[in-house]
Amino acid sequence: MARPLSLLERLGGNKEEKKPTPERPRLTKPEVKHHTPTPQQTYTEKQLQQEREAHVEASSFAGRRALTSKSDVIQELKLAVHRRIVDEMTPEEQQILMRGEEARDQIKNIISVYSNREMAEGTYTLSRGERNQLVDDISNELLGLGPLESLLQNDSITEIMVNGPKQIFIEQKGKLKLTDVHFYDNAHLMNIIERILTPLGRRVDESSPLVDARLADGSRVNIIIPPLSLVGPTVTIRKFSKKALSIQDLVNFGTLSEDMGFFLDACVKARLNILVSGGTGSGKTTTLNVLSSFIPETDRIVTIEDAAELRLQQTHVVTLESRPPNLEGHGAITIRDLVKNALRMRPDRIIVGEVRAGEALDMLQAMNTGHDGSLTTAHANTPRDVLSRLETMVLMAGMELPVRAVRTQVSSAIDLILQQSRIRDGSRKITYITEVQGMEGDTIILQDLFRYVQDRIDERGKSIGHFESMGLMPNFMDKFQMNGIDLPKSFFTSGRGF
Repeated sequence: MARPLSLLERLGGNKEEKKPTPERPRLTKPEVKHHTPTPQQTYTEKQLQQEREAHVEASSFAGRRALTSKSDVIQELKLAVHRRIVDEMTPEEQQILMRGEEARDQIKNIISVYSNREMAEGTYTLSRGERNQLVDDISNELLGLGPLESLLQNDSITEIMVNGPKQIFIEQKGKLKLTDVHFYDNAHLMNIIERILTPLGRRVDESSPLVDARLADGSRVNIIIPPLSLVGPTVTIRKFSKKALSIQDLVNFGTLSEDMGFFLDACVKARLNILVSGGTGSGKTTTLNVLSSFIPETDRIVTIEDAAELRLQQTHVVTLESRPPNLEGHGAITIRDLVKNALRMRPDRIIVGEVRAGEALDMLQAMNTGHDGSLTTAHANTPRDVLSRLETMVLMAGMELPVRAVRTQVSSAIDLILQQSRIRDGSRKITYITEVQGMEGDTIILQDLFRYVQDRIDERGKSIGHFESMGLMPNFMDKFQMNGIDLPKSFFTSGRGF
C-alpha cells in the first residue's frame, strides 16, 4: 500500500531538506526548468508536470500583470503563503503540522501569521472576512480535500459532482445546483484525487483511468480522468449521513409508513432473504443499512462490497472489500471471490452491497444453502425487472444453465423484494414491497403486499400520495411463527392506507 503523503510533502518540501534561497526581485522572471517525461511516466504525471511548469512561469510574472479579478488576487496570495510557509517554517511549527487534523486550530493560527506577513510585505488588500476565508482554504488544502471540504461539511448536500476543475454541481434536497466552488486547474484537482486514493492503496492513471473509492466517513467516490473524460478529471461523491439513520428517520422522511417499517423489522428477524431494488440514487444502500439494524446482536454478519459503505451497529461484523488489479493487471479480488470465501467463514448473515454480475449465482446459492436472512441490492425499475436482471447476472457467471433452473434458484432464494424509487420531486419512496411466491410453470409468481400510490403533484411540484396494504396474506407467515414474531392478520387488511 502506498504511503500517505505527509503535510510537508503536500506543501511541496521538507524543512530539513530545503536549502535557503537568496531573495530575488519580484519582477525578474526566473528560469523555468522544463522536464522531459520518461516513457515510464503515466499520463497523469506528465499532465501534472506540464501544468506545474506553466504555473511557475505564470506566477513569476504575477507582479507585472494586472490581475483580472478578486479570485486571481486571492489565488496568487495563496501560492505566496504556501511558499512562505515552506521557506520560513520553524521546527516547532513543523511538529504541529505533522499532527494533522487534531491540531487544526493551531495550524490555522500558523497560517494566519504567515498570511499577515505576506499581505504586509505585498500589495494585497483583503477584508477581515476574506482573510478568514483565505486561512480556511489553505487549512483545507493541507488537512482536507481543498475546495470540496466546505461541501462535505454541509449536511444538507447529499451528492457532489465535479465536472472538471471549473464546474462543481451538488444535489441538495433532491435538486441539482451549480456551485461557485472551483479548483484552480487540473493539477489542483488531481492533487485532491491522489489524496483520496493514497490511503486506500488505489490508483488512477492512463492505464487505469477510472476507480471506485471511499472517504474516511464511508462516502462513496467514483473518479474518471482523461482520456476517458473529455471535460477533465471527474469526481462523483455520494455522501452519507454522519449518523446512522433509523427506520423512524425513514418514516419521518416519508420513504415508507410506520406499518411498513414494523413489517420489515419482522421480516429481518424472521430471517427472510430480502432484495432491495431501485435505480441510481434511489436510496438502496441507505435502506440496506436500516434493514441491517434489525439483525440481532447475536448473529455473525459478513458484509461484502466494492467500496466499504455499510455501517452496521452490531458488534460481530466482518467487513470485506474487493480489490482492483495491480499495475501488472494481476491480483484482483472480485465480489464473487469474496462471496465464495464468506461461505467458509461461518456467517449467520451475508450482506452484499450490490450484485452486478456472476456473484449473483453465488449469492443465490448461499441463500439456498442455509444462510437465511441475507440481504443485497440490485439496479432495476420494477420488482419484475429485477428478477430478469438476476437471471441475466446468473448467466454472466459462465455456467450453462437452463433458464428454468435459474428461475427456480431465484424463486426459492428470494423471499421479499423492496422496490425503491426516486420520485419527480427528489424524494425517495419504497413504492412496492413484493413477495416472491414461487414458480408456476416457467413463470415466477409475485404478489404485492404494500405499495405507494401517488395521488397528485401540488403547485410546488411535490408528490402527494399515500401507502396502502394490498390486503393479501404472505405465504411466509409460518416463518414469523417459527421465530416468535407475532404479526396480527388484521395487519394486512385490504386497502388499509397510511
